[in-house]
Amino acid sequence: MQMEAVSNGALEALLRGDREVPHSRVGWLSELRAQALERANALAVPTTRDEEWRFTDLTPLYKTRLQPVLQPAPAEPSAFEAWFIPEASSRLVFVDGLYSATLSSTMAEDGVIVSSLAAGLTKHGDELRAYVGRLADFRADPFTAVNTAWLRDGALVTVARERAVNRPIHLLFVSASPGAVVNPRVLVSVEAGAQCTVIEDYVSVHAEAGLTNGVTEIAVAAQAHVKHLRLQREPTSAFHIGTCAVHVGRNGRYKGVSVTLGGRISRYNLNVIQAGEGAECEVDGLALISGRQLADTHSFLDHALPHGRSRQTHKCIVGGAAHAVFNGKILVRPGAQLTDAAQQSRNLLLSERAHVDTKPQLEIFADDVKCAHGATVGQLDADQTFYLRSRGLSAAAARNLLTYAFGAEVIERMEVASLAVRLQDVILRATQH
Repeated sequence: MQMEAVSNGALEALLRGDREVPHSRVGWLSELRAQALERANALAVPTTRDEEWRFTDLTPLYKTRLQPVLQPAPAEPSAFEAWFIPEASSRLVFVDGLYSATLSSTMAEDGVIVSSLAAGLTKHGDELRAYVGRLADFRADPFTAVNTAWLRDGALVTVARERAVNRPIHLLFVSASPGAVVNPRVLVSVEAGAQCTVIEDYVSVHAEAGLTNGVTEIAVAAQAHVKHLRLQREPTSAFHIGTCAVHVGRNGRYKGVSVTLGGRISRYNLNVIQAGEGAECEVDGLALISGRQLADTHSFLDHALPHGRSRQTHKCIVGGAAHAVFNGKILVRPGAQLTDAAQQSRNLLLSERAHVDTKPQLEIFADDVKCAHGATVGQLDADQTFYLRSRGLSAAAARNLLTYAFGAEVIERMEVASLAVRLQDVILRATQH
């Protein structure tokens, strides 16, 4: 493993972009990186004094000594097999943010590209220019700016018009070097009438601290359907910042399911923009945390045009002294008539020290709409626990069953059998601590 030395306190400088970024042979990409670097230098890293970060104190991240990886740590393929998904038609594996052809497996299909982003930019640079760095705005976010400035490689998925990819595409990002900071990138472009399922998966082969600063851009064209499953199951000592920007075209549909299990501090920013009339999105999330973990989810569903529809359910299961945050905003812009939007935040506290801050929001600037939102925070129902115990279950078994039932709704919506089984086991194990 080769790392570039970083002096004390240089993580903040790294996040601000105070470094020379690598040169690209794609001219417009070099220009994009330079613009992102300039913005990163101009932006301050967030603190609890910033409204969007007031519940999430990043001080432990800023105090942690981390180093960018120049070459990934060597690893045997057998060390990664436990995370492979048998239902997947193609698999791209990135070790410490760098593409591994040895661990990857892709199936050739007409009209479908599943490759490293570096290879895709070399072959299809002009076509990809409309998406890379255009969907995820780096002008106001230092983490997105740093990711864009350091953009070297990542995952690329494109599906041509009217093509249907029936089996999932698995994008596996593995942290193999303790103390590493990586900036993974994902671009998914699905053309008119096409459909696919993409699984974005973050794991680690070690239990040490590190930083994953990921950015995903998803373009859903007219009448296209994209299902996006996102799993963050890194160690509880890790730091994870993730941003996903989605544009949905006319009568297109985006269905996203995110599951957060790991991370000392994790943050997921999801921004979905209705870029055409009749666009739909369904967004489900589950955070299962304990100990002293902090999991923060911020979502923004932007209804810009008429006849849009959105549904969002976010659930948190919080144990120990953990802290979950949910801030969900639905914006209905002027002229976006006949919008139908609903948002629910449901939270389960498993201990007296567990803590949740939840803030579902609606901003409506059109008069012919149907919108609703709500939030609940509670503990396991005593009557339900009593009922199960009266039927012969132990107190622990009753607790496990009720907790599992609370999270199962989101897990089942992933619709990938092997993943659902693994995550069900995680929930049941978590309730035993």
